[in-house]
Amino acid sequence: MRRKFLVLLETGLILAGLLLGYSAWKVNSALEQPLHVSQEQLLDVPTGTTPNRMFYRMQNDGVLDDAFWLRLYWRFNMAGVPLHTGEYRMTPGMTVRELFEVWRRGEVVQYTLTLVEGWNFRQVRAALAKHEKIKKTIDGLSDAEVMDKLGHPGVFPEGRFFPDTYRFVRGMSDVEFLQQAYARLEEVLAKEWAERSSDVPYRDPYQALIMASLVEKETGVPQERGQIAGVFVRRMRIGMLLQTDPTVIYGMGERYNGKITRADLREPTPYNTYTNAGLPPTPIAMVGREAIHAALNPTPGSSLYFVARGDGSHVFSDDLDAHNSAVREYQIKRRADYRSSPAPVTEPEPEAQPQTPQSPDVGPEPVPEQPAPASEAASPQ
Repeated sequence: MRRKFLVLLETGLILAGLLLGYSAWKVNSALEQPLHVSQEQLLDVPTGTTPNRMFYRMQNDGVLDDAFWLRLYWRFNMAGVPLHTGEYRMTPGMTVRELFEVWRRGEVVQYTLTLVEGWNFRQVRAALAKHEKIKKTIDGLSDAEVMDKLGHPGVFPEGRFFPDTYRFVRGMSDVEFLQQAYARLEEVLAKEWAERSSDVPYRDPYQALIMASLVEKETGVPQERGQIAGVFVRRMRIGMLLQTDPTVIYGMGERYNGKITRADLREPTPYNTYTNAGLPPTPIAMVGREAIHAALNPTPGSSLYFVARGDGSHVFSDDLDAHNSAVREYQIKRRADYRSSPAPVTEPEPEAQPQTPQSPDVGPEPVPEQPAPASEAASPQ
């Protein structure tokens, strides 16, 4: 009996050894097999997908073999490794082991979307709707309903998102994207507000944000932002109307067709700074850090007027006579290549983006009997 037991034990150990050896060979073969891809492909890992489910899905798709042995390996060797949601690159010649290492490091494919300084919220929504890698959840919702979903009910969305290039993985929702941009704007605004000049005329950071949006829309020349803000701040202090065309354009909404008329300047919309004193009720565009900084740290001086030279920069004037002279020089006798804003940057965007509309080429204002606008006014139609 003892001899039979020893024979059986010996046989069992040999079989176990053979089984372990076979298993190790199968697992190693499964790991070292090259993926069945002839060109670069993206492997999508949806939210909630387990490694086991991925193995069998990839086997069914013909990308790999021996899903059972891979499942066994993962269970005993990588059980604590999370499988991050997103897309992973699979290239010709890549082995399953190499793919596992990519999974281990969480090297998901990232995409970018740039929100541009000066965009309004309608343009932001259009860019989100156009990006094929963003999960759409706000299509068909009103702006107010979008802000409800973001967790900010009753907040007007214009100017509340920070323009920047954002990175994300496939599957991020438009709401998650907007929440990130909203939080970023809050962070930047709070920091700049804490370091503001001591004599700026704003009750709260929101008023500074409104002013920053006017600065953003009036110039893209970095060194002029502080001067533009200085003109507007001085006008506010002495009770002059701000009289800036971008507020008129914003108040016109989708009716704006590239030109504004004298009738438009007289139209009493809530945003028209030709008819309403002080700041408009809300921002009129997204603003970058530089515009916020300029609004909170305006350049000292005495100028109350400015007019576009035609190359994107402006001439600043202290009095009406000097301003009218600049208007005659730069507005009435326009160059063929006249621009009221800087030429667009030719550097390519990371992703295809809607282009930021340029400020309108506005025409000369006849010499007025009353104080003139801070910037050039529209030509009569």
